[in-house]
Amino acid sequence: MVLDLLKLPECALEIFSLWLISPFLGWASPDVNLLHTRAVGINDTLHYVWSTIGVPTVLLVYTASDNSSLRVNWTQLLSSSPAGAIQIEPSGSVFYNLGNFTWASLDGRLNETALSADFQGSSREGTFGNGSISFKVTAYEEGSRDGPLPRLLHSANSSKVEFAMEGVVPRGNQSRFALEILVVEEGSRKKQLQSARSIDDEYTPTIFEMVQLTSEPHNQSLGSSFLQWKTAAYNSKTPRRQNTVHCQYYPLQAVHTLGPEFRILRAYFGEDVKQRCSLSALNISFGSEDNEAYREKRYLSWSALVGFGEPPREGFSVLVMGILAVALGTPAVLLIVGSLAVLTRQQKPCSEYKPIN
Repeated sequence: MVLDLLKLPECALEIFSLWLISPFLGWASPDVNLLHTRAVGINDTLHYVWSTIGVPTVLLVYTASDNSSLRVNWTQLLSSSPAGAIQIEPSGSVFYNLGNFTWASLDGRLNETALSADFQGSSREGTFGNGSISFKVTAYEEGSRDGPLPRLLHSANSSKVEFAMEGVVPRGNQSRFALEILVVEEGSRKKQLQSARSIDDEYTPTIFEMVQLTSEPHNQSLGSSFLQWKTAAYNSKTPRRQNTVHCQYYPLQAVHTLGPEFRILRAYFGEDVKQRCSLSALNISFGSEDNEAYREKRYLSWSALVGFGEPPREGFSVLVMGILAVALGTPAVLLIVGSLAVLTRQQKPCSEYKPIN
């Protein structure tokens, strides 16, 4: 999975439009997918380009124009030299740029009402012989919280990607699966991998940690971009608390080589992507060595948000605030009532009656 995270200023989003770029019939694979999500603001546009040409990739581009458009040269994109095949027009509107699988067509997997698309991939070789993986992407028109677990809090400036794996046979009894995320950024930026813990687990039971990778430019006026997720995956298509599989993330590592499968990156940044951009990667593993959660059901899903601006911040829920109020308020009330009772008793006048011996 490749995530192109760039620092972008916030824009007021008005509408979303989803459209699918038709496959090029001359490509060796029968199904070539490239999905364009466009968020139009008052004076700007945010372009998301999702594709499974090569490795699954998302390209996020901010333009300082409300009528910018995406142009794709399919012949060049699917050739051995795809540099320059993907362009934003007019070119001056770009403010800052945020293998071996067979990928099924998006026909029937594109939901324009829910603003979502499901990229389904499979392979007849090796571990994935009888299994499949998928990347479901969802765009948002407004800020809200997802219904299914992990119930991520999102804004109109973010999109969700859900990675799912089904039917993949582990190589051993103690095998664990991990996902590598490659982060490509143009120019010099400050990346931070942060962990935020909370005592509130109402929305994601048993999970108290949120992780986010933020990228901030030296010029703060340009805004920032982020990748955000909770340390939880699930082994059911209808996840509940008992289906939770804990995740482990690892530090960012510098990447010095880029294989030929990263076609979308070269199509946009050019063949000199390694010279123009900084490359880094992080790994996320699911479960533990003795965790049989995946082997039992042969299903695993994990979700994350990718977007620009400030990452959504989790606050205390009404339920947790009520519990804290009762837990902290009850002793305080008892202490006050007890103190008043003692003071009242001390101020009560003593009787002059003397008992007879």
